[in-house]
Amino acid sequence: MVQIGNLQFNGTPLFLAPMEDVSDSAFRLICKEFGADVVISEFASSEALIRDVKQTQEKLKFDDKERPLGIQIFGNQAASMCEAARIAADYHPDFIDINWGCPVKKVTGKGAGAGMLQNIPLLVDITKQVVDAVKIPVTVKTRLGWDETNKPIVHLVEQLQDIGVQAVSIHGRSRSMMYKGEADFTLIGKIKENPRISIPVIGNGDIVNADKAMYVKQHYRVDGIMIGRGAIGNPWIFNASKSLLDKNKITPPPTVQERLAVCKKHFELSIQNKGEHYGMLTMRKHYKSYFRELINFKEIRIKLLTSNSLDEIRAIFQEIEGKYITQT
Repeated sequence: MVQIGNLQFNGTPLFLAPMEDVSDSAFRLICKEFGADVVISEFASSEALIRDVKQTQEKLKFDDKERPLGIQIFGNQAASMCEAARIAADYHPDFIDINWGCPVKKVTGKGAGAGMLQNIPLLVDITKQVVDAVKIPVTVKTRLGWDETNKPIVHLVEQLQDIGVQAVSIHGRSRSMMYKGEADFTLIGKIKENPRISIPVIGNGDIVNADKAMYVKQHYRVDGIMIGRGAIGNPWIFNASKSLLDKNKITPPPTVQERLAVCKKHFELSIQNKGEHYGMLTMRKHYKSYFRELINFKEIRIKLLTSNSLDEIRAIFQEIEGKYITQT
């Protein structure tokens, strides 16, 4: 049994990672439909939240069908982080997640995200103040450390547990690695070997298929699996991973017809939630993966990525059906 606050999970819970401009409500709903146990919002700037920036406030909205759901915040000041956590809590998520792992320079350069891994005492202090500021569970997403010579994650998790954090998600890279090289779960495994640690430890990084999810679970004994880029245009990864983890059963990959049907549904949800312009822009991140392995698809993909018309996109979907489904 894996427990985060009042949330309880049998087996190995699967999490959709928070990804900017990707894990919006439309995509979260799709991933829930295909087996994600927990979803987390795009990360919201604490400074933007306390200034009532509408675009950031929109990130806090969700459908009850997405539960259990966490809202993720980031920042570098205790006062604004605490106020942002209280604002997020007013939307009634199941938990608040603190982002101490984003490696992007515009975030780390201000000491936020993974930038805070250079100042562990301040990271712990801000986290404790956030934990004390809200009445719902607080979790943390982070990395192994700042660089290859500075990986304090094993002791850091002890400190986070001691101040009341109820789960940690750990990406198996340092900040300096960004997304290069391979994620290393060795230190995450050491955390699980630590008899002091009782909170759930969620493994993250390079989980691109069910086999990798199973490998990480078996070799490092993580409590849960968080899937990020591997889910883009591929929500089936959750059901496939769940089937392998829980039943040791391999599921067949989705057919072209299934891929097109889910892509179309995702597209309509995106338009419904974000409006025509931003809905179409957001979907451009997903097309390549939805239609991976289709031969002679480049010309169609370019049209999908450059069209600014709802009718054109829907016509392109019909073209895909005619070329890759009807004739097969």
